[in-house]
Amino acid sequence: KRSSSSSSSSSSSSSSSSSSSSSSASSSSSCYNNNIKWEMRPGGMLVQKRSEDSNTEDLISLRVSTVSQLSYEISIDANSTFGELKMMIAIVSGIEAMEQRLLFKGKEREDKEYLHMIGVGDGDKVFLLQDPAFKELKLLHLPITA
Repeated sequence: KRSSSSSSSSSSSSSSSSSSSSSSASSSSSCYNNNIKWEMRPGGMLVQKRSEDSNTEDLISLRVSTVSQLSYEISIDANSTFGELKMMIAIVSGIEAMEQRLLFKGKEREDKEYLHMIGVGDGDKVFLLQDPAFKELKLLHLPITA
């Protein structure tokens, strides 16, 4: 009986100490919140932004496929934009960034959209189309103006 009463008294004292430590933790975290950077996830969830220091962890590998059955494997920072991805694709494919149209999950993506915000992850597939207007201009040997 003594051991049970002593454990209950120790648990009550530990709960009182934990409540005092939680109040101090909350006050310190409220001070800390001023330094936290936030970002919005694709589902609308607000989360703490990842640090810029973890570059190797943020690299993702994407498979870029074309209509002509060509496929390119590209490694890029997960926090990049589709515009930055287009520049990487231009290097390996020879198709200029302004001529490219990128589709992910069936939708054409804008240059300013971030890969991680749309939900692009490691091993995902992006579909590359060449803009027909640019194709036609090239065939006619007309100068391309953006």
